[in-house]
Amino acid sequence: MMSSSPFLEAIRQDIRLRGYSIRTEKSYLYWIKRYILFNHKKHPSEIGALEVKCFLSWLTTNGHVAVNTQKVALNALVFLYHKYLHIELGDLGFTLASKQRRLPTVLSKKEVSKVLSHLKGTAKLIIEILYGSGLRVNECLRLRIQDINLDNFSLLIRDGKGNKDRQTLLSQSSAKQLTHYIEKAIVLQQADNLNGIGPSLPFAQGKKYPNAYRQTAWMFVFPSKNICQHPITGITCRHHRHDSTVRKKLQPAVQLANISKRVTCHTFRHSFATHLLEKGRDIRTVQELLGHNDLNTTQIYTHVLGLHYAGTSSPMDDL
Repeated sequence: MMSSSPFLEAIRQDIRLRGYSIRTEKSYLYWIKRYILFNHKKHPSEIGALEVKCFLSWLTTNGHVAVNTQKVALNALVFLYHKYLHIELGDLGFTLASKQRRLPTVLSKKEVSKVLSHLKGTAKLIIEILYGSGLRVNECLRLRIQDINLDNFSLLIRDGKGNKDRQTLLSQSSAKQLTHYIEKAIVLQQADNLNGIGPSLPFAQGKKYPNAYRQTAWMFVFPSKNICQHPITGITCRHHRHDSTVRKKLQPAVQLANISKRVTCHTFRHSFATHLLEKGRDIRTVQELLGHNDLNTTQIYTHVLGLHYAGTSSPMDDL
């Protein structure tokens, strides 16, 4: 969708030329627009470091935003000034609000089984993959046929968080089910191809290989039921399922399982990591499977292990 502001539209085009994701594009434009409105619609080139600092401080004190949200807003403004306007902000003299360490919610193996028992069909398989492979929900939904290795029981995650590719595990039980889903996806793609339609493609891929949409390798394993227009190219295509379809199925299952914890799709990724460490798997292996840059991010899971943390038990148990 085009912006009514020529300035914001020009930024949008610059973001796309740099190959940023659609999510990043929407996020950056949102925060740049809010920054401009905060400064009474002054052009960003007429203001600078002081106004950026005031805006970020206001987000914390008045907007009560989370630390990560504040970081995203800062990244958007750094992009605006450094990469688009080519203006150096210098030292903002600004310190981001400190983030409190919060332990992730983790389900026990029994709780995972209970939730899965109240799911069926596609939603059940997706949750099984989140838990069995440690994926984020959108990483799972973006899986294409070429990303699945049924012989080696592995998944290739392309363009994950931080624009990184990685390989992770695939459970044998999920692999058996995926064979059926791959066959269904190919049949759907062949029907779409008769109408000149195919799966949505990365922008550069679609331009370089106009007929790539006919190749089964590019078909989504979990395709959407509806066709749509590609947000960048405008080409009619079939995208993958929306993450909301999974979340809508998950919450009733959690209630039926009588689990009082706050459970989201991401909880199963947390549980994947924690249960691997419980089994004595090397933390660096878990780091690679999750795609974490920093080992400290992975180490948060050692703090939810309780009895299993570094093999330590309570001294009370020695009395």
